[in-house]
Amino acid sequence: MSTAEVARDMELMRRAVGDKKLTYLGFSYGTYLGQVYANMFPTRFRAVAVDGVLDPVAWAGDKSNVDQPLELRLNSSGGAAKALREILVRCDRVGGAKCRFAAGDPVANTQLIGERLRAAPVVIEDEEFGESFTFTYQDLVGSMLSALYDPAGYQYIVDMLADLYVLTEPPSPSARSTGSRDADAARRLAALHRTAPTRSRAAARAGASPTTTASTRSPRSPAPTRERPPRAASSPAYAAQADERANYFGRLWLWGTSVCAGDAFTGDDEDAYTGPFDTKTTAPVLDVGDYYDPATNYAGAVSAAKRMPNSRLLTSDSFGHPAYGTSACTTGAVDAYLLKGTLPKAGTVCVGDPQPFAADEEELDANAARQQALHQQLTSSGLVRR
Repeated sequence: MSTAEVARDMELMRRAVGDKKLTYLGFSYGTYLGQVYANMFPTRFRAVAVDGVLDPVAWAGDKSNVDQPLELRLNSSGGAAKALREILVRCDRVGGAKCRFAAGDPVANTQLIGERLRAAPVVIEDEEFGESFTFTYQDLVGSMLSALYDPAGYQYIVDMLADLYVLTEPPSPSARSTGSRDADAARRLAALHRTAPTRSRAAARAGASPTTTASTRSPRSPAPTRERPPRAASSPAYAAQADERANYFGRLWLWGTSVCAGDAFTGDDEDAYTGPFDTKTTAPVLDVGDYYDPATNYAGAVSAAKRMPNSRLLTSDSFGHPAYGTSACTTGAVDAYLLKGTLPKAGTVCVGDPQPFAADEEELDANAARQQALHQQLTSSGLVRR
């Protein structure tokens, strides 16, 4: 079923339940669906809010970008690389009192860990469960991306890197025994491995759908179009290009979308929606994007908002995917629009409550309670259903 067909079904459901106008809140891929509906039925909705915005032209593809793979058009990996670097820079800034990985240069040391793991993975003994597991470069990248989906995932990342730095260090004949240090690092890393982030903390607290591990989340197919992206044989070269542009995450996102290659995805849909995406709508569209989103690059929200004549961009200086639930500011602004039709002021920038190394667990829990209360209010209104 194409996105256009889903949008038509949404319109039929609106009519069937007797709603005069549609009220819609979409996250991630749901932002593309919301934008298609708004362009197909520009007078039929009272509020469309999209958070974690996909640039619809980049996603659907057209003659101007069909020669590029989906990831190079979306640049999801660029958002992930930006978020990771910001965490590492802040780690360096606050020092060892708040960040265990602060010694030396965290950015350079992360690169060094990656090089070491590429050369040889490490085997970790989990003494508590009497098991062992091999930690590879791919595990490093996948674990970091999964953690970046969570606004509070920075702590997992720096703790993992601190222990990997110890465990991947080559032995030195002149050094003193490091057995105790290595055993402590292995114990901590094993515990982290058992509790690897597979669900966004903010999404879990707000009652949203769970996210999954990066390996199962990354592959995603665009809406069928009549345009054909590059062939599968070109994927290795494009993957290297993507990784050069966005260290660590370029290859992951590129290969995750390689199922869309011209000779791999051979389906066609004569009814595919190919635009326009700049229709003047009766009611405004609210586009929400956060600076450090690891999946839907903030630039997608900016370009989508610029393209639609009657739209408003709400920016969130936050981490994770999406922005809803990361602060009372963002959540309240989205709720106010959905419930009352009140848009945030142009140029509004909210600041996410969880900020790397700036809040303790008690503060995070207090923020979680606030977001849960806000979500329950929205759910009780009937505008959001679990």
